[in-house]
Amino acid sequence: MVRFTGLLLGVAALLAASGAQAAQWRLVKDEAGIQVYLQQIPGSSFQAFRGITRIRTDMSRLLALQDDVSAACAWIHACSEQRLLKHEGDQSWVYSRFHTPWPVQPRDSILRVTTTLDPEGRVTRALHGVADYLPLQQGFVRVSKVEGFWSLTPRDGEIEVIYQVHSEPGGSVPAWLANSFVVDAPFNTLQGLRQLAEQP
Repeated sequence: MVRFTGLLLGVAALLAASGAQAAQWRLVKDEAGIQVYLQQIPGSSFQAFRGITRIRTDMSRLLALQDDVSAACAWIHACSEQRLLKHEGDQSWVYSRFHTPWPVQPRDSILRVTTTLDPEGRVTRALHGVADYLPLQQGFVRVSKVEGFWSLTPRDGEIEVIYQVHSEPGGSVPAWLANSFVVDAPFNTLQGLRQLAEQP
């Protein structure tokens, strides 16, 4: 199966986590062909985000960009470093580090990414945080929980891309930063991915 890489992105640092009975998604940004939705998660102080766009490219190119783990930081919001820890069958484990504005301590995260392909050609990459996969790293706060996915669906010569994440960033995060991150992370990540994927 396709190896994951860039996805982690998403997790980025200060996201939100996942929850069963949650509020409705609400549209908070619709710009440049990218829609960003947020959702309140019961029991969490952090919102989940969902970004949606369409990219004029083929599936193989899009997957190749995601699978280039180290290069993915070029288009993942706030990502400063990323590397593949392990790949086994349809699963990959990815370590990521993220920039945060002073005085917030930088975050890191570890994701288990599970890739599946359905009969209609849609590729789904489920993101699950595994915070204890590696020891804590000096100078970084570990993102404690991550749940999300990438959904890549062929539609009329384009790929519909959905990027959804909810996480608990760990430590102390100011409300203004958490609120801006859940909008900027999906928008900037999808915009960066689209720019690279649509290059001639």
